[in-house]
Amino acid sequence: MASELKLQYLSTPGAAPEDAKDDTEAPVVSLDYDPPSSAQEFPEGGWTGWATAFGSFLVQFCGYGYANSFGVYEGIAIHDSDYKTPYLLDFYSQHYLTKETSSAISWIGSLNFFFLTTVGVVSGSLFDRGYFYHLIIAGSLLQSFSLFMLSLAKPDQYYQIFLAQGVGSGIASGLMFVPSATVLAHHFRRKRTVVMSAVAAGSSLGATVHPIMLNKLLNGPTGFSNGVRASAGFISALLLIACLCMRTRLDPPKTPVDYIVVARKCIRDVPFIVMTAATCIFQIGVYYPVFYLQLDSIKHGIGVTLSFYSLVILNVSSSVGRVTAGFIATFTGTPLLTIAATMMCAALNFGMIGLSNSATVVVLGVLYGFFQGLYVAMLGPLMVFLTPDLSELGARMGIAFFVTGFGVLIGPPISGALLTSNYTWWIPALFSGIISLAGGVLYIVTHLLSKRRLRKSHNA
Repeated sequence: MASELKLQYLSTPGAAPEDAKDDTEAPVVSLDYDPPSSAQEFPEGGWTGWATAFGSFLVQFCGYGYANSFGVYEGIAIHDSDYKTPYLLDFYSQHYLTKETSSAISWIGSLNFFFLTTVGVVSGSLFDRGYFYHLIIAGSLLQSFSLFMLSLAKPDQYYQIFLAQGVGSGIASGLMFVPSATVLAHHFRRKRTVVMSAVAAGSSLGATVHPIMLNKLLNGPTGFSNGVRASAGFISALLLIACLCMRTRLDPPKTPVDYIVVARKCIRDVPFIVMTAATCIFQIGVYYPVFYLQLDSIKHGIGVTLSFYSLVILNVSSSVGRVTAGFIATFTGTPLLTIAATMMCAALNFGMIGLSNSATVVVLGVLYGFFQGLYVAMLGPLMVFLTPDLSELGARMGIAFFVTGFGVLIGPPISGALLTSNYTWWIPALFSGIISLAGGVLYIVTHLLSKRRLRKSHNA
């Protein structure tokens, strides 16, 4: 069955050769490729395929979507006193108000993102060995357990929140993230980009729903502990549905992919290496608004309601970007859309320097959310685009996400350190803009290198 995945059309992932428009979209076929025995090798949907896509959507909603909501915790933890509301004087805010800086708090959220991506190097390998169901079930149970433990954390015990929200929840999401995205390749080929981008919208929808829920619960009579428990129960129910929906279709290869061999191939694959470096660098800056937009709005005296909903605005717009990304990519191609999205995100990071009133919050939230959504939706298809042998896709995605996770790990804490206790907002915004721009430039280099390789392959 592994040989069925070894044909990769280097255009929009899933495009058939008759759809190619120029020599940059010529197919690359591995030497040991065996043609599919029938047209039904990729059903392009069906009950099982769409149910799997829906389950993957829910995994993104509960994993990446919840991680993207960390700005709610950040805003509440530091600046509850700005609102003088009695229900915010809870454990989470009491502890951080007295002892922790914005950089220390950011380490919790950034570590969550770090594990979400880097654990993929393990989960991708296990997926290739046929452990898909084990990973999804174990990740679901650990996510539920971690969030319930977060609700039981004691005042003035930073390590308890760090372990539950940063480590436990991050590892849980990481166990599910790569397998839930990779299993879509079992069911779709021609529709793969559109389906992957639609599934990626689950994370932005989750990052829209979770901030509304958390702000209402944590800022209301429910309080921190019961509010987190309610959120944990909601996520547990959705992950149960996801486990019941998702199914694999292809048998694992008889000889599992050797990560050492794949890593050696990756080292010699210059476009893939540059893409990985670009993603790592870009992700140092791309999460700055996700972590700090709500806090920035609060410190600039924006109304309480709009400040609370600033992340919602950003993530609703991100949902639109992710849903439409697949359709836009059919016209622009995956690499060009990625370049456009990263350049716009860099420009809008610079624009965060000008945040000063309600209008700027809304405009920045809408625009940044949309282009960040385009970027996130293209990450998976871009890795598929640069993978000549799809039997190694799980391994390559795991390796790439492991490396790029370090960008997420250090980015928000660096921004928090640059912000300082004086809240000098232009410094982290400038830093995030410059580092995002550097990542965008490397994506351009990736595109040029891949085009050159395709021309050589075509001429050969």
